[in-house]
Amino acid sequence: MGTLYLVATPIGNLDDITLRALHVLESVPLIAAEDTRHTVKLLTHFGLRKPLVSLHAKNEARQLQSILGRLAQHDLALVSDAGTPALSDPGVRLVSAAVAAGYPVVPIPGPSAVLAALISSGLPTNQFTFLGFLPRKRGELERTIRDAAEAKRTFLFFESPHRILKTLDIMATALGPRSLVVAREITKLHEEFLRGTAASILEHFSKVPPRGELTVVVAGSDWKPRDE
Repeated sequence: MGTLYLVATPIGNLDDITLRALHVLESVPLIAAEDTRHTVKLLTHFGLRKPLVSLHAKNEARQLQSILGRLAQHDLALVSDAGTPALSDPGVRLVSAAVAAGYPVVPIPGPSAVLAALISSGLPTNQFTFLGFLPRKRGELERTIRDAAEAKRTFLFFESPHRILKTLDIMATALGPRSLVVAREITKLHEEFLRGTAASILEHFSKVPPRGELTVVVAGSDWKPRDE
């Protein structure tokens, strides 16, 4: 019986990979990867050559039994394109199935856009809600934002550059002057933290089109800046 290792990989800066992650990737006979082409580049950078099997959102259900069969024979590592696998990334079904079948599941912690954005935001971190990627339909998006905004705890989510303007526009109406942070390209060359309100950041992005990976962190309903 093999062990399923959940290996966090860099979200931008390759130096962020851990020594333990490299050791696991070097030692396992097989790696399940969200995009094998992306993972090959990562492995090549660190001088590793390993057999890979594809596991992404569109094939996870189909690949599940095959990968569990491999796991019955030997250890296996699961990686996503960047960050922690199975966190708004493929792998949840595999992890659940492995646990149900009695296979050991071992996390190899490391880079996470969620935690990096949260701890850099300056907003409360003792309690928070992670919403993943928000709904695409406007009505569902508005309801999700309103529901999250009612809580006292910080909430955060991922957003794409081509949708952020619509999301900020909805947030400006729903949240008013609520403090928030948009973390862009975390750990990469053009890393940036934009702090303000939904309205002020919307104005900025209307003039400077957003690019790259975006993580939005929003203050809870009763949080006030220290100078107020």
